[in-house]
Amino acid sequence: MSVLKSLIAGQWVGEKAAKALPSAINGEIVARTHDDTLDFKKAVEYGRTVGGKNLLALDFQERALALKAMALYLQEHKQELYALSMHTGSSKGDNGIDIDGGFGTLFAYASMGRRELPSGNVVHEGPVTPLGKNNHFAGTHILVPRGGVAVHIDAYNFPVWGMLEKFAPTFLAGMPCIVKPATSTCYVTELAVRLMQESGALPEGSLQLIIGSTGDLFDHLEEQDVVTFTGSAATARKLKNHPNIINRSIPFNAEADSLNSAILAPDVTPEHEEFELFVREVGREMTAKAGQKCTAIRRVLVPKSQVNAICDKLKERLSKITVGDPSVEGVRMGALASIEQLEDVKANIQELLKTSELVTGGNGDFKPTGEGTGKGAFIEPHLLLCRNPENGCGAHDIEAFGPVATVIPYDTIEDAVALCAQGRGSLVTTLTTRDPAIAGKIVPLLAAFHGRLHLLDAEAAQESTGHGSPLPMLKHGGPGRAGGGEELGGIRAVHHYLQRTAIQGSPTMLAAVTREYVRGADLIETEVHPFRRHFEELQINESLLTHRRTVTEADIVNFGCLSGDHFYMHFDEIAARDSQFGKRIAHGYFVLSAAAGLFVYPGEGPVLANYGLDTLRFIEPVAPGDTIRARLTCKRKIDQGRTSPDGHPQGVVVWDVQVHNQNDELVASYDILTLVAKKPE
Repeated sequence: MSVLKSLIAGQWVGEKAAKALPSAINGEIVARTHDDTLDFKKAVEYGRTVGGKNLLALDFQERALALKAMALYLQEHKQELYALSMHTGSSKGDNGIDIDGGFGTLFAYASMGRRELPSGNVVHEGPVTPLGKNNHFAGTHILVPRGGVAVHIDAYNFPVWGMLEKFAPTFLAGMPCIVKPATSTCYVTELAVRLMQESGALPEGSLQLIIGSTGDLFDHLEEQDVVTFTGSAATARKLKNHPNIINRSIPFNAEADSLNSAILAPDVTPEHEEFELFVREVGREMTAKAGQKCTAIRRVLVPKSQVNAICDKLKERLSKITVGDPSVEGVRMGALASIEQLEDVKANIQELLKTSELVTGGNGDFKPTGEGTGKGAFIEPHLLLCRNPENGCGAHDIEAFGPVATVIPYDTIEDAVALCAQGRGSLVTTLTTRDPAIAGKIVPLLAAFHGRLHLLDAEAAQESTGHGSPLPMLKHGGPGRAGGGEELGGIRAVHHYLQRTAIQGSPTMLAAVTREYVRGADLIETEVHPFRRHFEELQINESLLTHRRTVTEADIVNFGCLSGDHFYMHFDEIAARDSQFGKRIAHGYFVLSAAAGLFVYPGEGPVLANYGLDTLRFIEPVAPGDTIRARLTCKRKIDQGRTSPDGHPQGVVVWDVQVHNQNDELVASYDILTLVAKKPE
């Protein structure tokens, strides 16, 4: 039996044994928290100085690589985490959600960081907006590291994913973390942090761990810090109202438990495949993590005509769920996280029964599978039915945070929306329907009360990750009771931990700050074609103005015959004369191709491949007889650490292309993305 340690200011602290943490399976003591006093002022200062300095010695791309390295190391040691996590009541399937899901989030943010973030530590959030008539004064926005620390206070139900889904975007943003896991399952989080430190990819000071109370931590936070919280709405309100949080306007993001719903639309009946899919989804959400998920389905809204069929099907499905020690073959649902949690769930079931009746569960003959489970925190699934919600329904206000859900009948689909809204804001609702018209009508109404909506039909079910699975690419959070915050959501989560600032100045100054070419900035023109320079040699603003080319009717005819594009504006003189342009015009893609012919260096060189175009716009028509020329400018360089298949290093260069006509009017505008070789070692 070990004494868990906090990782504070670079040291593992904890010698005196304090609170015993029993196994949720058999009641045996797994570990103890420590009783050592922690210096939170020192921890915060250490995070800002040592942690911040080490993180900002890397750029976005390098931190993304470090996330991937940590994820790979954790994956190699996942069996250790699985074995320990079992004592929290988690089954093998639950570990897939928490542990493997946490690793997956690290991998996802490593990939997003490499694809979507620049080299360096400044994100340019364009576009640049001219603020003066002649473009001598312009404005834009940048995102930069905040310079503070992020305090993440996590819930007991996801000791690994709960930490990593916040850590990944925070780390990527260059912000050191202080993590406070819930005490009852903190032994799993402690092991995960030790493994992350062992990976060698975690810069010193970038992650600290608190075992036990946060003490006076909030008193030492400042304006550049951030606090996030996952847990009950009541605790979120208490923490958010801490005097120092209010006085210093410290950003506080809450993700609270919510009364999520599943709605069976009136078009779905027992003979439809979607009916069984709905039952499966509700049953899975009731039993995954023993119902201890902030996204779990608590309210099951069904047409009155389908109440009996749904109750019968769910009762049949839940009766097949074996509850007990997850290490025993055949067990599908483990325990609640603690005896305290068990007592809380039982008490809330009794409150729910004041307005509902039991369909299944709680009949007194429940016995969990496995030796010693009599001392564990086990409870069987409970399905309730509120027959007359118009007379009041406790399920709209009371959450039994376990394998508990309440069936609520409705008359019309609009009534279902109104019942759903009585939860006062939820993380997620599933709408099961076969009719796109119902989805198109109802989803906008539901969206006002939800952070995420899961639309379930037979097609989506083939690949759906399910109602209760927050994904790194999509927002996790919800309004009202759900906390009013946002997590994940792709690269937006990284932006939560960066400071957005508007900047104004000349295009040349804006280019220097953003490390991107801004149109109107001073150009760098040399005798060397930019395509002849290696990645390291290229400078932002390095530019080439090409020779001219006059577009002929033969060009248009030949391009049309080659491409098969015989659109009337290019070939029908009479129809074109009656159009808004008053004449035949060249294909836009011909202009694009002709511009490439003007600026491409034909010989062998460092530019290896063009792999895409962004922001392409055809602005003015080009007619036979018009003369065009192009300006190619190095806009952005991203060192993603790429190598060619044969191992040669290369980087990504984005080029700004402007095509003008003989009147110096812009006719086409776009960015070209290229792979450019680095200099041979």
